[in-house]
This record gives sequence, structure tokens and C-alpha cells, in this order.
Amino acid sequence: MYLFMVLIGCTPKGRHTEQHDVFFGIATELKELIDDINIFWPEAEGKIHIDAWRKITTVDEYNITVLPRENQTPSENKLFFLNLGGYKPGEFEEYHYKKICVAPTQAEAVKTAKTTTFYKHCGFKGAESHIDDKYGVDVDDIYNVEDILPEKFKSKYQLVITKTTATTPDTEHIGYLKVSTLFKKQ
Repeated sequence: MYLFMVLIGCTPKGRHTEQHDVFFGIATELKELIDDINIFWPEAEGKIHIDAWRKITTVDEYNITVLPRENQTPSENKLFFLNLGGYKPGEFEEYHYKKICVAPTQAEAVKTAKTTTFYKHCGFKGAESHIDDKYGVDVDDIYNVEDILPEKFKSKYQLVITKTTATTPDTEHIGYLKVSTLFKKQ
């Protein structure tokens, strides 16, 4: 089993622009999560597409493993998801940067976020970079990934985070993907 991070998009009824959200789920293959994604975003009425996805096995210098919950293996570190927002002068847009990091606390995860190139360069006086909806960094706007997993995954699985020296970066699959194409690939 693997932890997946999936950037999903749709244009819900009554909206003028495409909306996005991030879904985390546990499965052996991405296509196994489609029903869970539709449950996660019912307002999309099944008209969801995928803009990016990643099977999370490595973050920074850590391996991320999914184990059954009954094998309780406490980790001093946690996996955090941060949604950074920022602006560029003269551009009528809020840009976002999704980041996952391993840290022992939310405060340490925030420190990591402040070191990203995005945080340093997407903001200016009067429109500072921030973590989702707040000016300045507020720890309420970051999430421990285990806390935001759907209950069906939280109750069965845990994330085990182990330090390693032999890491290979995860592949990030970027680009529009119709959900129907996941079922055509064998």
C-alpha cells in the first residue's frame, strides 16, 4: 500500500473558474482511489479530473511507508501538507505551491516553508506570501497528513517515517488526466 497525494480539479455548477483541492489516500494504484475522491468532493458530481499526482515514498531524507494500524510504530516526525499562497506585482492571480515536509512539529514545518523559493519570491509589500488564507504564517493552515486522511484509511493504516541516506525522489505526474483514462491503462 502507498500514500498518494492527488491534485484534483473541476468546475462545480455555478462557478466561473476551475477549482482545485488536494486529496490524500492509501491504495496500491491511483485508480483505486477514484470512488474515494468522488466522495471527498461531492459538489463536483463526479466531473473531477486529476492535474497532478504523486505516490509518496520519499520526502526530504525520509522514507514514507504505509503499515497496518495494528502494528503501531510511533514516529517522532510527522508528514505535513502546506498550501502556500503568493502574489506577483501586476498579475491578477494568487499562485499556490503545495508542499509536503517531514518535521516533528507544525512550527518546524512552518520554518521549512519559509525557506522555499516560492515563499521568498511570491509576495511583495501589501501582498505577502502566506499559508492559505492568512497573511503571515499561521499553523492552523497546515495539516498533519494522517489527520486529514479519510476515516477509512486512518482507521486501517499508519504512516511510518524513517530516516534514510539512500533516497530517490518520487516521480511527480503533472498534467491534465481524465479519470476515465486510468481504467484504460492495463
